[in-house]
Amino acid sequence: MTQAPTPTADTVRRLVRSLLKDGPSLKDGTSDTGGPEVRPVAESGAHATWWVGARHVLRLSEDRAAAARRRRELRLRDLVRPHLPVAVPTSVAQGEWAPGLAYTLDTKLPGGSAEEHDVSAVGEADLAGLLTGLREVPVRQAEALGVPRVAPRSLEAMRREAGRAVELLGKADEFDPARLQQLTSAAAVQLAAQPGSAVLVHHALTGEHLVVSADGRVRGVLDWTDTVVGDPAEDIAGLALAVGAPAAVRAATLAGYGARPCLRGLWLARCDTVIHLAAALDRREDAPLGLLRARLGRAWEAILLERVTELRDEEPDDAEP
Repeated sequence: MTQAPTPTADTVRRLVRSLLKDGPSLKDGTSDTGGPEVRPVAESGAHATWWVGARHVLRLSEDRAAAARRRRELRLRDLVRPHLPVAVPTSVAQGEWAPGLAYTLDTKLPGGSAEEHDVSAVGEADLAGLLTGLREVPVRQAEALGVPRVAPRSLEAMRREAGRAVELLGKADEFDPARLQQLTSAAAVQLAAQPGSAVLVHHALTGEHLVVSADGRVRGVLDWTDTVVGDPAEDIAGLALAVGAPAAVRAATLAGYGARPCLRGLWLARCDTVIHLAAALDRREDAPLGLLRARLGRAWEAILLERVTELRDEEPDDAEP
């Protein structure tokens, strides 16, 4: 089996030169070698995403599965764009940077990330509009584009895995294991995803994928390659990691979600954060500890909704908390 090539700065420069010659004008900042300056978006790890000048972003697929998701994303963005109150990137060029490996060159959306800017109260309304818009996207059309349908995760299984994780975190003085006791086995069963609740789910609504302006408005959403049809609580969980549990629940409530999906999303986020931090401390995952600790802090912020001690089986998902 042939190993896929690793993208380098030279790879990107050659590709950009070909786009300058054959495609759109990208002369919005030049380097010493001519043409736009190129630099990796991430400071560490694999460099699959690059800034091209000041106004474009180049994303390179590193394997064929990622290339298929990248091609699907182009069609999916066109499907979701009319339903959302926030911007979705537009591609100005696409093709292959190596045999079978796709690239897309997108316009850069103005603003920073939710890791850089706090989301304001008006920004929370933007997030509510995002969740509402995702629910309005026709699921059949998304599936026709190849978006997979994914079964909801078992919160009880997550609870058990998180229980093992908090033991390690407790020994490392990173987390008080007693806090997980709020999620009982009975509560995990009670917060199971309800039948017929599947919607289009971005599935990666973390801070780096939310474009936020300096005034706290949410202006856009990046990276639609992991989108699925599935449990809407997953996007509520993502927002808890990005903007904190109270803001995530307020946005979801504004979008019409009731107590059950809000609490389910909250506990999915909380279990995820302790599991991933424990794995990173145990060197089973390679992720920045600072980011994982920040996400854990946001997801475990207290919310008034946690005072709800019982959810009636007949409560609809869109009931007000």
